Amino acid sequence: MTFVVYEPTRVGLTQDSLDGLSVGDALGAQFFMVGRSLADLEAGRPPEAPWEWTDDTHMAATVLAEVRDHGRIDQDRLAALFADRCEPYRGYGAGAVVILHEIRDGVPWRRAAAEAFGGQGSWGNGAAMRVAPLGAYHPDRPRVAATEAILSAEVTHAHPEGIAGAVLVAVAAAHAAAARLDGERPPPAAVLDRLRPYLVEGAVARGMARAVRLVGRTVEEAAYDLGNGSRVTAQDTVPFALWTAATYLDDYPAAITACVRAGGDVDTTAAIVGGIVAAYTGIGDRPGSTGVPPAWVAAREPLPPWARRAAR
Repeated sequence: MTFVVYEPTRVGLTQDSLDGLSVGDALGAQFFMVGRSLADLEAGRPPEAPWEWTDDTHMAATVLAEVRDHGRIDQDRLAALFADRCEPYRGYGAGAVVILHEIRDGVPWRRAAAEAFGGQGSWGNGAAMRVAPLGAYHPDRPRVAATEAILSAEVTHAHPEGIAGAVLVAVAAAHAAAARLDGERPPPAAVLDRLRPYLVEGAVARGMARAVRLVGRTVEEAAYDLGNGSRVTAQDTVPFALWTAATYLDDYPAAITACVRAGGDVDTTAAIVGGIVAAYTGIGDRPGSTGVPPAWVAAREPLPPWARRAAR
């Protein structure tokens, strides 16, 4: 990027990312219900409203509010907010509920996160699912996005794989927002190549290497090789989500439909993909736009008051 990014632009990109994330989450969650039809979605007939969002959106909205209101992640504050706002009925995983309830009860977040899962920490996809809006806030500074993603992830995910997944999603969202501001549509291979400096040795990185080799293949092939989030781990979720975002960066409906077609943890893959892609496309409020459809935004359950888009 060769120009200055002012604060209103950062906040607008972040809000677009949250809208894309939350719509993907809420629409994806619809496909855990009986009677939902992929064929109808592909034909432009999504499920009837309202679409309720899950913990993916709930935690992402908290991350958005932190960067919007403070410009950075304060781990102690973020941990307290995650714990205070945890509502298990939103679909929080059992491990996350334990960690957040311990924090609420006064256990230091570092200890609660480190002691999870027998002392290995979580390598789940939760840190990755909530971080795209943070990345979108930093279109001109992806390294800052990576550092802030680590801070946001460590509050609940002490395992390196869980943190690695969050870093890659944040950096992908930062680059997507930058491409939007630059007016370019990088090819899928270039989108994935820009993540290379942020890879660390491990299962997520090995999945990303496979994702690069799968550029140009079908959604079914990518999901078969990379996973579709059904194991709820970063390594089973992030490589496929980033392959999908890279493939459909300029077409939000196609990107979310691809997540539904892949099955698995659809609300989470669609949240990750939606947050990245919407940082590039924005809301599709013009004829022929392939951004987030306004009708989909209207179908999504309203966001919490503290996370709603400011009037323009």
